[in-house]
Amino acid sequence: MPFRLLNSRMVEASVLPGQRLFSQRGAMLAYQGDVSFTPSITGGQGGVMGMIGRRIANEATPLMTVEGSGTVMFGHGGHHVSVIELSGDTLYVEADRLLAFDGTLQQGTMFMGSQGGVMGMVRGQVTGQGLFTTTLKGHGAVAVMAHGGFIELPISPQRPIHVDPQAYVAHRGDVRNKLSTALGWREMVGRGSGEGFQLELSGSGTVYVQASEEKL
Repeated sequence: MPFRLLNSRMVEASVLPGQRLFSQRGAMLAYQGDVSFTPSITGGQGGVMGMIGRRIANEATPLMTVEGSGTVMFGHGGHHVSVIELSGDTLYVEADRLLAFDGTLQQGTMFMGSQGGVMGMVRGQVTGQGLFTTTLKGHGAVAVMAHGGFIELPISPQRPIHVDPQAYVAHRGDVRNKLSTALGWREMVGRGSGEGFQLELSGSGTVYVQASEEKL
């Protein structure tokens, strides 16, 4: 399911017969052709069990199923939109960042504690991103929202990257993450740099970092 960026805040999807995509509910801006929009009761892939898992994990963003034949333009809240192409790998991304994604992608959730152990869970609490994150795996495209757009930062085993937790958007590849702290007496008395927590990402892959410390 191809996506084409129309500008920094709008993306166009080609809807083909026999295929489907998912988008955030209410994100359709305009369309041409014979296209239908149906609220996705299960909130995406995985059927009822997938829906239950996402609700337990608080990763159940309201979605709709888009089917038919035509083109659809999507955007939401004036947020910047970028398209990520997957080639059999997995994208780890917060559910509320998803604008639209190919219906062939396998959707799941991942416990943050499995990446970074206890600090992974602490990270979820500190960043306000919760204890779970959404995963999309397979061959297809994902339209992701961010404040001010994002850049792609490659990671190699020799060069881990430290990211402000609020600026982190998503990652892909064999990447481990953990929360590191630099709290000292200056932070305690309000004279610190304001960068007391950083997210350290290591391994091999790509990290997506937005141009803002503001959540959606």
